[in-house]
Amino acid sequence: MSVQSIISILEKLEKMHKSLLEHAYRKTEIVKNNDMAELDELLKIEQSHVAAIETLEQQRQIKVKEYFQLKGIETPESPTVAQLIEVTENEAERKQLEDVRERLLKIIDELKAQNELNQQMIFNSLQFVNMSLNLLRPQPEQFNYSGKEVRGANVAPKKSLFDSQA
Repeated sequence: MSVQSIISILEKLEKMHKSLLEHAYRKTEIVKNNDMAELDELLKIEQSHVAAIETLEQQRQIKVKEYFQLKGIETPESPTVAQLIEVTENEAERKQLEDVRERLLKIIDELKAQNELNQQMIFNSLQFVNMSLNLLRPQPEQFNYSGKEVRGANVAPKKSLFDSQA
């Protein structure tokens, strides 16, 4: 069995992650422009991408397990591409696997960085909205009780130990 079917799946994963990265860049602009309707649509698109990526990842794991079984190698629970590269005997296929793995890892790192930026921008926007709301809302009266409020209005004046009339 050749690893070409696995390489094909990895290339599809790479395309899906590139598309997701483009959407992440677009999301940054949408957040800057404060377009909530557009952001909602983009989130729906991203969810479909994530579902497709999960499906491709399951296919990849199945194919890698099949490859390991055909080679008579003990199959790990979640086989990785790095493990596959180690056992691939064909040098050309190994090189293809290494190349697609490196490209995919680079895209995933960029995607993580962009998503962290977007998350920080959204968090800052929420902080600004909360601060604005707090400024517009009337502040509640003080909840601490003074001595008069605790003892009531008919409180006898405190007697001093020092009698000033003597």
